[in-house]
Amino acid sequence: MAHIRKISPCLWFVDQAEEAARFYTGIFENSRITRLSRYGEAGREIHGREPGTVMAVSFELAGQPFTALNGGTLFRFNGAISFQVDCATQDELDHYWERLSAGGDEQAQRCGWLQDRYGVSWQILPHLLPDLLGDADPARAQRTLEAMLGMKKLDIEALKQAHAG
Repeated sequence: MAHIRKISPCLWFVDQAEEAARFYTGIFENSRITRLSRYGEAGREIHGREPGTVMAVSFELAGQPFTALNGGTLFRFNGAISFQVDCATQDELDHYWERLSAGGDEQAQRCGWLQDRYGVSWQILPHLLPDLLGDADPARAQRTLEAMLGMKKLDIEALKQAHAG
C-alpha cells in the first residue's frame, strides 16, 4: 500500500496546470507526473469546462507530491506563500534560479525570492543561510542579513565574506 502524506500543496491555475507541472518536473531531479484527471459533463454548469480538458495533475518534485488544478480565475497566486529550494552549492542555486525565473516577474526578485512565469513564488536558498543568519554573534548575523538584502539571486561566497567581516 502506498504511503499517504497528510499534507501536500495544491496549486490553483486558471488553465495551465498540465503545462506548469511539465515545466516544474523538467527542472527538479526525482520528479514526475503521476496522474491526470479530466473534466467531464458532471458539474459543467459549475466548472464551465469542456469535457475532456485537464482538471488536475498530480506530480512530484524531488519526491514531494503536488497537485495542480485548473480552477479558473477565482484565485490567484501571491508572494505570501512560497516554496523554498535548499541548495548545497552555487551551481545548484544558479540552476534553480535560472530555470524557475525564466519568463517570471523580474520586479519580484529580491533576497533569493523569485516569481515564476505562472506567478508561483520560490525562495532559492543556500543550505548554510540559516546558520549564517542565526549566528550567536549578532554582528556576524547582521552583516549577513545586510548583504542578503542587497541581492536578488543569492551569492554564497559573498554571504560568507559578509559573515566573516
